[in-house]
Amino acid sequence: MLNTKTGKRQITEFQTPPLAPKQNYFRCVHLLASCTLSSGLLVKCSMPRQTPTLSLLLLDREPFSQHSRQIMFCRSLVMSGLQGVGLLLLWGSACLLLPGLARGALVISGGHEALQETREAAKSLQRRSTKEASVEVHSVMVDCTVTSRFAHTVTTSKALNKANFSQEIFFEVELPKTAFIVNFSMEIDSEVYVGEVKEKEKAKKQYEQAVSSGRTAGLVKASGRKMEKFSVSVNIAAESNVTFILTYEELLQRKLGQYEILTRLKPQKPVHEFQIVANIYEPQGLSFVDAHATFLSNELLPLVEKTVTDNKAHISFSPTMEEQRKCPDCDGTLIDGDFVITYDVKRAKSLGDIQIVNGYFVHFFAPPDLPRVPKNVVFVIDRSGSMSGLKMKQTREALLAILKDLDEEDHFALVQFDDRTEPWRESLTKATKENVAEGMAYVRKIAANGGTDINHAVLRGVKMLVKDRQENKLPERSVDMIVLMTDGMPNSGVSHLPTIEKNVHSAIGGNMSMFCLGFGNDVDYSFLDGMSKQNKGIARRIFEGSDAAVQLQGFYQEVASPLLSEVDLRYPDNTVDSLTTNHYTQLYNGSEIVVAGRLMDNDLDNFVVEVFGQGFEEDFKVQGQARALDWDVMYPNEEYIFGDFTERLWAYLTIQQLLEQSKTGSPEDKANATAKALHMSLQYSFVTTLTSMVVTKPETEDGADSRLVADKLTEAQRQQAERMLHRYVPPSFATPASSTYLVDGDPHFLIELHDRHDALCFNIDDKPGTIFNLVKDPTQGILVNGQTIGDKKIAPDGKINTYFGRFGIVHQVLGVKLQVSTKDISVLQDGTWVKLLWSDTASVKGPNMDFFLTKDRSLTVSLKDSVKFVILLHKVWAKHPYHQDYLGFYTLDTHLLSSSVHGLLGQFYHGIEYEVSDLRPGEVTEKPDATMYVKGQELNVTRGWQRDFRRDVKNGENVPCWFVHSNGTGLIDGEAADYVVSGLFKRV
Repeated sequence: MLNTKTGKRQITEFQTPPLAPKQNYFRCVHLLASCTLSSGLLVKCSMPRQTPTLSLLLLDREPFSQHSRQIMFCRSLVMSGLQGVGLLLLWGSACLLLPGLARGALVISGGHEALQETREAAKSLQRRSTKEASVEVHSVMVDCTVTSRFAHTVTTSKALNKANFSQEIFFEVELPKTAFIVNFSMEIDSEVYVGEVKEKEKAKKQYEQAVSSGRTAGLVKASGRKMEKFSVSVNIAAESNVTFILTYEELLQRKLGQYEILTRLKPQKPVHEFQIVANIYEPQGLSFVDAHATFLSNELLPLVEKTVTDNKAHISFSPTMEEQRKCPDCDGTLIDGDFVITYDVKRAKSLGDIQIVNGYFVHFFAPPDLPRVPKNVVFVIDRSGSMSGLKMKQTREALLAILKDLDEEDHFALVQFDDRTEPWRESLTKATKENVAEGMAYVRKIAANGGTDINHAVLRGVKMLVKDRQENKLPERSVDMIVLMTDGMPNSGVSHLPTIEKNVHSAIGGNMSMFCLGFGNDVDYSFLDGMSKQNKGIARRIFEGSDAAVQLQGFYQEVASPLLSEVDLRYPDNTVDSLTTNHYTQLYNGSEIVVAGRLMDNDLDNFVVEVFGQGFEEDFKVQGQARALDWDVMYPNEEYIFGDFTERLWAYLTIQQLLEQSKTGSPEDKANATAKALHMSLQYSFVTTLTSMVVTKPETEDGADSRLVADKLTEAQRQQAERMLHRYVPPSFATPASSTYLVDGDPHFLIELHDRHDALCFNIDDKPGTIFNLVKDPTQGILVNGQTIGDKKIAPDGKINTYFGRFGIVHQVLGVKLQVSTKDISVLQDGTWVKLLWSDTASVKGPNMDFFLTKDRSLTVSLKDSVKFVILLHKVWAKHPYHQDYLGFYTLDTHLLSSSVHGLLGQFYHGIEYEVSDLRPGEVTEKPDATMYVKGQELNVTRGWQRDFRRDVKNGENVPCWFVHSNGTGLIDGEAADYVVSGLFKRV
């Protein structure tokens, strides 16, 4: 036993016992001190003034090479004369590194130097935290007014520089990519700086000047699939404030029977005044209104206020600072994600709804109760080598769901291609149950290989439709369409893009629609977009991710049910002019046709509207008289501030259509469309792809101001930005993400499959005290079992919750044995249990096992040349009437285990093959159901999410997954009962 003298520096040497050949002893000196390795052989420990007695403990004996070094965690065994307890708790326990030599030395010094270092570190932290807190975001407010589908959104944020020096303050807003920015302003100490919309070429010169002078000039960047990010920063003087205001507008599009208002919120910390307000005015009447958010917890949900009358809805969400916090004493905020409002309107009239305000009209046409028109669809499927792996699987999954959803009156064909074209059958097939089943079997066999000959494949599909039409094999009143699914550029056969476009347009001859679905970032979206628009269709990007199959199905559902074809909406020539597009090839179920125009006079007696179209059994024809709507009568006592909405809606729609026209047609037509779109964009101050908003920032200390430019991104520009992002090569020391397997919560099993960008999940429900085998690798001698615990008592709702409360880990070959509970961690060494508490912090490195214990949070166990386990401690308020502490179990580096590994989790460590199709509405709107094909079985699964708590033990991070019901039946081998064992270290 070693003793130290208070406050004096000394060197204590000790002699180890004689060593057996190739053996050494691990020794730990138990110190309440802060120790660091000061050289290859010495550990320097800074001791407090009142030092404890030191103990030398023989812990373990292991074979090792002569020069290896080991660190063993030690807890204090004997303490005496303990004063200044606060400092001792801060420093915790110390470790001693003993090299593989016969002699060692321990340097022990007084605590003055360490205490001074601690004080300096505290001062540094205090300075840093003061600086971070010196910018206070006072308010974030989002105010959205929707008038007859036209949304006008104003985002306002006010920030204060509380420091005694100037600072850069940032403002970021994410807005829908379909929206046009119309205004931006900054108010700094009562002086207002307003953005100005200019022609893009003129703004570009100012942009280039700003870039050449070293200033950041671009304000808008792509953000995900649906959004764009507007960001700006400005230097604010000490104790000054700034108010940012961004305004944008968009015409809400009806998809699958509803309109969507999407607001993305990322305030990063609680805000004094936080508010979202939406007012929806729909004279047709509201059929439903719903509001939800990705971040809404049970506590935040009641704060969403919704008031709905016949033709108006008011939605608001304004949590206090305390309600925004992740926890009472932290700066993190729960507000992080999408706030989404969905609604639809009543549709009682076949003519639709016509609204006239201030000399402009808008006509919304989506008649109810129309029978669907049969469709004849040829799926042209890219199976080239670049489609291999996940893309091909997701394409198969989507096709299986699409085929299953075909109506028996539909006809379909399948054409797969690489550098060769291979149709399933030589003509289209009626979608009977038998034919669909045969088609699905064919789809399951599609495999990726070869080059990409888009030209030949599409022409083959067109030829099949033309031939079947000529031979009267298809219903006379039906709709023909080509659906091309591809991920790349043509590199076989005809590869010149203009030639392919010309060939396809000539072959189709205006007799069918073509829809192009482009996978990922390598596809030439501009090529697909142009080819679709030339042939009465649309293109859609399919983003790489776990939900690519869902994206495919979602797009197909939008066009799967045509109701009318060749729709003409006619208005008196002598009454209106400047009409937007009033002829549409198709009207699909769940969508809406919108036509707007300018009135030539206010005489509405002759304003007769007619609509013609081809229906399933007969032609559609309806006629009616348009009348102006008295908004004061419809909405009395309202301060109506959006009186020009019909004019701005007309301008928005006109510009959108002119921009589309500028991509097709003759050079003269393109130039005329571009010129008109530019003129109107400037007239109405819309930031479009032809204009930019120039923002002049106030002068900086060097006397120079800077001009920033906000552009509207094209889809091609968004794609290019994503290419740059996805092709970033990480540093060489970074390791690729591997799949993660975990069980946490009540208890939820989650298999995150990173190679598929997807996840599977299931629950196991059993009585408390049941012990399950989680991992069993007989080849490596690894075993992990977990025992469930229940709540303290049954809750009033009668539900019995179970969690994992103990884990047993064994590695027979390495001689490792651990028992982890919510109270402590026990390690068995040479027949003796050594106990650690969760209140400790420890880093242990041994020849066969490393582990790192983070106080009251996590334990990481790394087995030599094998798997890594992470166990999380979930602490619950000690006085909670029902719940108690529980554990979560995570496994990493599972590829290092043998192929014989099994168990409730272990059976998934080397992957699992499955396909998901037939996406359909579930019991909960946000959680659709689907069919999963796995292990030769067909399972009903639900799209939901489970939480991964590794980064945030309190709240976790949502992981979307396919949930398998009934204790994972069909997904796991056998039944859950097959994994029950009789003891924590027993085998099945």
